[in-house]
Amino acid sequence: MTETKKTTIVLFSGEYDKAMAAYIIANGAAAYDHEVTIFHTFWGLNALRKDEQVALKKGFLEKMFGKMMPRGADKMGISKMNFAGMGPKMIKHVIKKHNAMTLPQLIELAEEQDIKLVACTMTMDLLGLQQEELLEGIEYAGVAAYLGDAQDGNVNLFI
Repeated sequence: MTETKKTTIVLFSGEYDKAMAAYIIANGAAAYDHEVTIFHTFWGLNALRKDEQVALKKGFLEKMFGKMMPRGADKMGISKMNFAGMGPKMIKHVIKKHNAMTLPQLIELAEEQDIKLVACTMTMDLLGLQQEELLEGIEYAGVAAYLGDAQDGNVNLFI
C-alpha cells in the first residue's frame, strides 16, 4: 500500500496570476492523488472573498480594508503590467483565447477535488474579515493547523 502524498501551499499573494499558479499546482497535485491544503493568509484571502458585498457591522479600519481589497478572485490585479486595470483584462483575454481556466474556475475545481481551502483566522481578525464575507465550504484555522498539514508534506510552497 502506498503512502498518500501531501502538498501544502501558503497563498500570501493577492495577485491574480500568483493565485492562479497556486491553484494550478494544487489542482495538478490533487489529480495525482495528493492530499492538498491551500492556506490563505493576508492578501491571499481575497481569492476566497465573495463577489458581492455582505452587510456587516464593522469598525472604521475594518471598513477601509474591506473597501481597498478586491472582492473576489476575479477582481484581483496581476503582479506585473497592471496598467491601471488593463493588465488583468489582457491576461483574462489570453486565458479565454487559449481555453484555459480562469481563477474562479480553478477555485471551483479545487473544491470539487476536495482540496482543503483554509482561511487564516489571525489574518481575518487583523483585516476585519468575517466568515460571512468568504466562500461557503472553506475551513478556518491558524498557523498551528497549517504546520500540522505541512509537517507531513511532500511538497510545501509559499506563493
